Amino acid sequence: SKMIYLAVIGPSECSEGEAEAAFKVGAMIASRGAVLVCGGGGGVMDAASRGARSENGTVIGILPGESNSAGNPNLSYAIATGLGEARNAIITRTADAVIAVGGEYGTLSEIALAMKMAKPVVLLDSWRLHPVRPPGRCPITVTSAVEAVELAFRSVKP
Repeated sequence: SKMIYLAVIGPSECSEGEAEAAFKVGAMIASRGAVLVCGGGGGVMDAASRGARSENGTVIGILPGESNSAGNPNLSYAIATGLGEARNAIITRTADAVIAVGGEYGTLSEIALAMKMAKPVVLLDSWRLHPVRPPGRCPITVTSAVEAVELAFRSVKP
């Protein structure tokens, strides 16, 4: 069966609650055998990476800068892009589904890119988005890490 890649996106500076949720999400993704993809930085990205590594998971960090040593210490693989925020498109393109935990404008850009690419998006304490016109496909909003991971896996076509 095909390897599943799930992206966890969120701010590089986050609250304790967001870090806790991201850690749980990362751990559950890894325990179910999927690959975690993230931006490779701090905050939500680091917490999700730590969670995945705690379950011996694989973590791919798609870094904005030019050095592959600049990522958080919990990455299995660091990919330096030199693309800055444009690396967000690589994260969303690589993922089968995206889970947002919290988030500022960088996270919002990733949500928008994923939606444009018709990738499933699950929002956990993140942006509240309302479509302004048809087709009006909207990300799914959830309230727990368990629910976020469950829906992300369910949304991925086998």
